This record gives sequence, structure tokens and C-alpha cells, in this order.
Amino acid sequence: MTDLTEAAERRQHILRAAVRQGLLDPERSALAGFVDLEGVAETVDALHRAFPGSLCVLHAFAAKANSLVPVLAELRRHGMGCEVATGGELDRALAAGFPPDRIVFDSPAKTRAELERALGLGVTINVDNFQELSRIDEILAGRPPRSRVGVRVNSQVGGGTIAAMSTATQTSKFGVPLADPGSREWLLRAFEDHPWLTWVHTHAGSQGCPLDLMAQGVAQAVEFAEEVNRHLGRRQVVGIDIGGGLPVNFASDEVSPSYDTYVDHLREHAPALFSGGYEIITEFGRSILAKNGFTAAYVEYTKSVGGRPIAITHAGVQVATRTVFHPDAWPLRITAHDPRGGAKHDRPVRQDIAGPACFAGDLLARDRALPLLEPGDIVVLPDTGAYYFSTPFHYNSLPEPAVYAVRGRGDGQIRFELVRPAQDPYEPPTPDGRTAPASPRDGLVRP
Repeated sequence: MTDLTEAAERRQHILRAAVRQGLLDPERSALAGFVDLEGVAETVDALHRAFPGSLCVLHAFAAKANSLVPVLAELRRHGMGCEVATGGELDRALAAGFPPDRIVFDSPAKTRAELERALGLGVTINVDNFQELSRIDEILAGRPPRSRVGVRVNSQVGGGTIAAMSTATQTSKFGVPLADPGSREWLLRAFEDHPWLTWVHTHAGSQGCPLDLMAQGVAQAVEFAEEVNRHLGRRQVVGIDIGGGLPVNFASDEVSPSYDTYVDHLREHAPALFSGGYEIITEFGRSILAKNGFTAAYVEYTKSVGGRPIAITHAGVQVATRTVFHPDAWPLRITAHDPRGGAKHDRPVRQDIAGPACFAGDLLARDRALPLLEPGDIVVLPDTGAYYFSTPFHYNSLPEPAVYAVRGRGDGQIRFELVRPAQDPYEPPTPDGRTAPASPRDGLVRP
């Protein structure tokens, strides 16, 4: 979906079809999320093509970006693995049908029970710290692991423009630092003492991190892997997990940077990665789904305060948490549509777009120039297929919106499949905090 007009038209086709079919309705379903599976397939194909076919590469989708089981199952059908960061995400990956040997477990706080389970299943584990390595040692009690086991190293190459998304700073909480005094020597001893440590993992960060910084972090990991093998006089490290983190362009429909561009940076900074001497794991998440999903919400009321128009919509902090609390770091585009889903083309008027939550900061946009919104209109938030409607925030007990997967092209060929039903706000939650059971393993829930 690199053609800008095509991307906007695709969203409008989906929106109109959703209104016609009653999936969006101002009285019954004023908010919903949509995942474009046709776009997902194209994006995953672009990722596979970016890396040479001669290399052994597992592209493990970062489940945190969108952990809805049917979405994970769709990614599995396209040949992806799954990267998980909690026991809950591991449950979802297994429910989506991922074989354990195609699941990667990353977390700075793995419990003993989680480690025992992952090791028993044969899930790949990236060790975050020295104490975790000792815990794994105790669990294995001298037995060789079924799992691939690696160590996450912090390259300490620096941060990007969003501090919270930068994981290769001097004091990051993630991984074993490479540059701290004595740390490198300890790591070499750890690999020497544990012949089953066969992977090195790194991740410099995501949104706000420049590609050169990310590639430099990978280069540090590759150099360390080669140092381990030289030090031991054998090829013990056989794989490099380069993490994910490709930034997403939230300013327009243009898909940039591309996976091809990132691979070019990797070739420049870490040529040994492409020598064929290492297996590779990637952990992309946001870049796979962000642009292949959008949120749509009705405008409930409009008003003018202090001379500025304000549109009160049903999309706010519960589905756009980062944007509401950190609008400068996470700005979202907004498009205005009439009640049938058609684009509004009136003269732009500067206005605030507000959400339904009961605090003053629940704003999707401030002083944004859009065609003047009226009650019954629809606002669309593009680029929200990752981390937005899939990861709701239950402020004010606002219910989770329905999420639909979309297949087909053209107005008359679009088909919807229910991924997550809308939450009933009057139904008590289950022990895991949800009112609806997890989606079944074998496919999407049909409306």
C-alpha cells in the first residue's frame, strides 16, 4: 500500500462497507478497529523479500504490537514466528498455533515458573541478565536445553528522539551492557561455561530511533558474537537476534522507511550478518501492522469554547493512550467522514478532536485543521493497527471496542471477520480482566 491515494481509498471503501453492514452504528457500535489483512500480507511479503533467500531467517512478530489471537494466527499462516515478552503473550502465541520452536521469549522479568515452562516447551529464550542465567542453570541442573538460548546485550550506542523507546542507552534496563567495566569479560566467561549459549540478541529501540543507530547496535552484537567464537576457538554462537523496531511514518500514507532500506543499513554496518555464518531472528511489530489498521469513531457532540470548535468523539485515551498522554511524540493523523463513511471535503476549520474520557487531556488532536465536524460524522485514525485498539486502556471503565479483520478489494468485495467482540460494560470481567473469552485457536470469530 505505497500508493497514497490507493491507501486512502482503501480505508474509505472499508469504512463505507462497515457502515452499510452495521458494524459501525452511532447507537450500537460507535467505535471499532479494523485490520486490513490484504495489507498485512503485502507487508509480510516485503519483509521476507528484504532479506536474502540464502540466509536462514525467522521473522518473529512482536506480539506486544497486536496480541489479538486471530491476528497472530494470520501472521503464522504467512510464515512468521512470534516474539513474546510475558507469560500472557506466550499463551496467546500458543493459542494462535505457533510451534514452540518458532516462539522467542524476551522479558527483563521472567519468573522461574515462566522459564521452566518455556524451557520445557522448547521456546527460544533470550537471557536478560546474570541472575536470570543462574536461574536457568539451576532449572536445567546439568541437562542440555531443548530451547535455543541466547544473551541479550546492550550495545549502549545511544538513544533516539523518544527516550521511552530507546533501549540501547548507557543505563537501559534491558540486557547485559557491553561497555560497562568487567561486563564483557563476564559475558565471555558465561559463554565459555555454558556451551548451550548459542545466540546473541540485541535491540536498540524503535520509534524515534534512526536506522544508523539501530544498525550500529546490531553491528556491536555481531562483533561480540565473533569475539566469543574467537575466544572459544569454536563456532558456538550460531545465531543473531537483531530485534525489530523499524520506525513508522505517522505523517502520511507513505511507507517509510522500508525493510529494504533498513537491510541496506545493516549491510553497511554489519556485513558479517549476511555472510551465511549466522542464523537470524527479527522481531518487527509496529512496522508490520500500524499502517494496516485504523480506528473509526462517531462524533457524539460538537461545541464551541473560547472561540474554538470541539468535536466530542468515542475514540480517546482508551484506544489512543500514547497519543493522549504524549501527543508530541505520538501524533496521529485524523480524517473526517460523513455519516455514511464518505470523505468530507469542506473548507478546513481549526478544531479540537476530543475523546469520551472524563479528564481534560483526553484529546486526539488540538487545533487541527479539518472539515468542520458535526454530530453523526465519523473520524478515522489511520496507522493504528499496532498498539492502539488492540491494547485498550480501561480508564472510566470504557469498554473495549470490537475489532474486525478485513479481506477483499473494492466496495462490493469487502468481507469482515470479527477478531474481538465489543466488550459488554455491564458484564463482570473474567479473572484475566476480560469480558470475552480468548478467540479460538483455529481461526477468526465470524460475525
